[in-house]
Amino acid sequence: MDFEFAKEQKDIARAAREFAEKEFADRAEEFDRDETFDEAIFKKAAALGFIGLFIDEKYGGAGLGITEQCILQEEFSAVDLGVNVAITTASFGAEAIQQYGTEEQKQKYLPPVTKGELILGSAFTEPDAGSDLAAATTSAIRDGDELVINGPKMFISNGTRADVLLCFLLTDPENPNRHRRHSMVIVETGRQGYEANKLHGKLGVRASDTAEVSFNDVRVPCSNLLGEWGAGFAEAMYCFNFNRLGIAAQAVGLMRACITESVRYAKKRMIGGASLASYQATQFKLADMYTWMRAAKNLLYDAAWRIDQGKTDHALVAAAKAFSGQMAVRCADMALQLHGGYGYLADYKVNRIYRDAKITEIYEGTTEIEKLIIAKSLLV
Repeated sequence: MDFEFAKEQKDIARAAREFAEKEFADRAEEFDRDETFDEAIFKKAAALGFIGLFIDEKYGGAGLGITEQCILQEEFSAVDLGVNVAITTASFGAEAIQQYGTEEQKQKYLPPVTKGELILGSAFTEPDAGSDLAAATTSAIRDGDELVINGPKMFISNGTRADVLLCFLLTDPENPNRHRRHSMVIVETGRQGYEANKLHGKLGVRASDTAEVSFNDVRVPCSNLLGEWGAGFAEAMYCFNFNRLGIAAQAVGLMRACITESVRYAKKRMIGGASLASYQATQFKLADMYTWMRAAKNLLYDAAWRIDQGKTDHALVAAAKAFSGQMAVRCADMALQLHGGYGYLADYKVNRIYRDAKITEIYEGTTEIEKLIIAKSLLV
């Protein structure tokens, strides 16, 4: 059993780390403070091939797997989670188009995504349907050769920024199987009746665009249906397995940042004539953070490798996401505590890490939802 990354994977990690440190390390605080993002950074990331690593080469991607996508997210997030989200969510939904789309849909949407010419997003969550995805009520009703979409979506990444959203919509409300009532539909955001309002005042990941959106008689052709009619729930679960590991990678990156910042601070901070690093209590904190990070990383890449081998383990994906998120929050809390009063100041990166970490326990399935998935797999 080999736990080492292959040379190509190490090269991806090194390139991603160098790009992040050069392009957005110095601006991350600005983006967080002003809730902004410089699209020029995204364009540079696309030019270097960082967008849609998992997209097949014939559509302009690198043709790699979820493992490589997780490596990218880990490295970016170790520098700044908010900017990572702004960059990597531009291909949010491309995995589903590649898996379930027609050849025409793949040719239309995937090449411009890899070039940074088209930004994607996914619209799943609703104000009254978050963790219970099957309760979504935003609908798409057939009218001739068109679908008419009505209803709201909430907490949508790239809601005001995306050119295209992959939407989870109620299409067969009377179906006795609640997991066959929805379909996935590709919606261009420039269509009449689409509205999006950016959400301000988020606790963290402020460089990323998060919005509430509404569909008011938005019409799209029936050819915008992705995959099978009524198969939206299964298709969404495919997306979640992919993206939940991306969140776990983000959490691992944050934990690495916690360790880096804590070691740097502990070495230079003097207390009673000795460095903070010389105290056993500090060393215990660093040891705990390292152990949690390594355990989370092993879960993450085990789950990712299995997906790339066509052996998806849903419980393992859920465990990787739940554990990584929880440990990221715990590491961030410990790192800030180690910094003392200085950690409470925006001048220190650990302040931003602390605020960013919490989202890894929430989006793409809360920790509680992940635990239910794990428990159900044990109780069958």
